[in-house]
Amino acid sequence: MATGNMLIIIFLLSLAVLFFFILKLKLDPFLSLITVAVGTAIVIGFELKEVASIVASGFGNTLTGVGILIGLGVIFGEFLAASGAIEKIAQAVLKGFGNRRSAAGLGLTGTVVSIPVFFDAAFVILSGLIKSLSRKTGISVVSFVTALGVGLITAHSMIPPTPGPMVVAENTHSDLGLFIFYGLVCAVPATLVGGYFYGLFVGRRVQHSGEIEAAASLEEITPKKEISTGLSFFMLALPIVLILSNTVSQLLFPNTTLSLFFGFIGEKNVALLISVLIAIVVLSPYISVSHGKLYSQAINSAGIIILITGAGGAFGAVINQSGIGDYLIKTMQNWSIPALVLAFIFSQILRASLGSATVALVTTSSILGPLAGDLGVSPILLGLAICSGAVGLSLPNDSGFWVVNKFGKLTIPQTLKAWTIGGFLAGLTSLAMVYILSLFSGILPGL
Repeated sequence: MATGNMLIIIFLLSLAVLFFFILKLKLDPFLSLITVAVGTAIVIGFELKEVASIVASGFGNTLTGVGILIGLGVIFGEFLAASGAIEKIAQAVLKGFGNRRSAAGLGLTGTVVSIPVFFDAAFVILSGLIKSLSRKTGISVVSFVTALGVGLITAHSMIPPTPGPMVVAENTHSDLGLFIFYGLVCAVPATLVGGYFYGLFVGRRVQHSGEIEAAASLEEITPKKEISTGLSFFMLALPIVLILSNTVSQLLFPNTTLSLFFGFIGEKNVALLISVLIAIVVLSPYISVSHGKLYSQAINSAGIIILITGAGGAFGAVINQSGIGDYLIKTMQNWSIPALVLAFIFSQILRASLGSATVALVTTSSILGPLAGDLGVSPILLGLAICSGAVGLSLPNDSGFWVVNKFGKLTIPQTLKAWTIGGFLAGLTSLAMVYILSLFSGILPGL
């Protein structure tokens, strides 16, 4: 069985093969990850009779923690979008910020909306606000596109119950409520730096036509009647409040009937199930399309996400059982690479190379997550460093790159300047926030 430097070589080669499958052969990420996981296990030297069980157990163990949650989260997001709650939340936030700071309002709206709604759908829904905001304020369309895109991708990469950060919290064995809270603490300044401030900077230097692509799908999900702002915020906050109630009750009332009750309804799967059931009942009067269509769209979206998430876990399991984790720890100690920086760089490389924040988060956390104790860092901080690495450097191999490019009506160089660099700056800002939080280790809860 391979050991020492040979493990590193095999690992790097396995990543190269994975990139080749996805980028050159255009093989589906699920098939690519499973194939590379099996091949890597064989090359490392596992007994052939063990290879299939290692891959399958890695796949299954990952989905045990997040499989149900991904399905429920996608359904919840579909109902929020179809009811008009997302647009209502956006309008309220923008009204609160005023015209001068409307780009900041749009960016932070994206941060909030992208918690339950996937990036692509959220950008399409909210992009309709950009043209009117630009006309009213005189601020460049590029500034608004940057603010919205960076705000969405920051939350998408950092705040559960979005699948990627949810898997990271699971793999690092972090308290989910605290992970959400500290994720927000890092995401807000990251959005402001990479989305708002950089967006204003690049908007003054990039010429744009002022036009925005209209979403053809928006008409068919026009709400039956207008939903109230209060109900929209209530539904958005419901699963987060339920999950946080578990964390707070365990801190304030440990080992009591109250903590047992909130521990049940605040368990991530139960909390989202409750939220989905309430959404089905409460939001139905505002939804014009059939529930069957929403379920179908959600299941189609969730299926591939679940498969890719599980496959990433399978690849991570092979790497973990090879012993590369222990060897990396010894190597890092010799190189004096801080664990949080390593987590950020590793996640960033996968994000840029594969074009998928979710695959980067799942793979990196599967490998480094179990090593938090050995690395001597807080599991939450390690997880947030991993999430920070997945925020930026979106390139043309990322579907999100083309969503921003198409709906923002940017050229490819403009997309790289606004979206790619803005996201990278947001990721660096988030990593800086992780280091600031690390100064309070042992003082703040969970750190």
